[in-house]
Amino acid sequence: MSVKSVLAELKALGTEKQRDYAASKGAGDHQFGVKMGDIRKVAKGIKKDDALARKLWATGNIEAQLVTTLIVKPKSLSVDELDEMVQSVSYHWLQDWLMNYVVKKHPEKEVLRQRWMKARAKSAAARAGWALTAERVAKDPDGLDLDKLLDTLESKMGQAEEVRQWTMNICLAEIGIHHPQHRERAVEIGEKLGVYRELKVPKGCTSPYAPEWIAKMVSQKK
Repeated sequence: MSVKSVLAELKALGTEKQRDYAASKGAGDHQFGVKMGDIRKVAKGIKKDDALARKLWATGNIEAQLVTTLIVKPKSLSVDELDEMVQSVSYHWLQDWLMNYVVKKHPEKEVLRQRWMKARAKSAAARAGWALTAERVAKDPDGLDLDKLLDTLESKMGQAEEVRQWTMNICLAEIGIHHPQHRERAVEIGEKLGVYRELKVPKGCTSPYAPEWIAKMVSQKK
């Protein structure tokens, strides 16, 4: 498929209602208003295509970039390419797809994690750094200084801007869930900061408020 044909297919799937909704969530104007399920269908029809993925990303169109995250092979991208891609994204949904489908599957993601944990606080890279750190806390914690992470979370998370605060909070919860020796302190930090304490969630869903999140996940392990 060509870039032109993919863009035409995406444009045909767009609706004004979805376009307005996405814009209200930070997608901006460079988008067609395509539902996520339809974007997945478009990508499924293409399968893996690294060359096309790069060209679609270069268009700057949100849906085209979402397709990119589904059709590119992570290892085909260099560390610097991924760094540039992550830092160029402001729409949280695209950030999440790029992280989950590309960055977290990249063989050199630890290099990126260490780079991004030193990034400017209000950047997309800082958000990504905490997302990768949360993953390491849960899956591969050897070599991480969890006490130091908790110190940073206690002093910085309460004042962090929303998008970075979300991934920092995930990291706090993962420490409490997976590391019993640090659980009490993680809960205390969550209670002290009160991040997401008042956030309403649909019935049956887990609250992102760290003390409740930790308690629920730990109880499910028993």
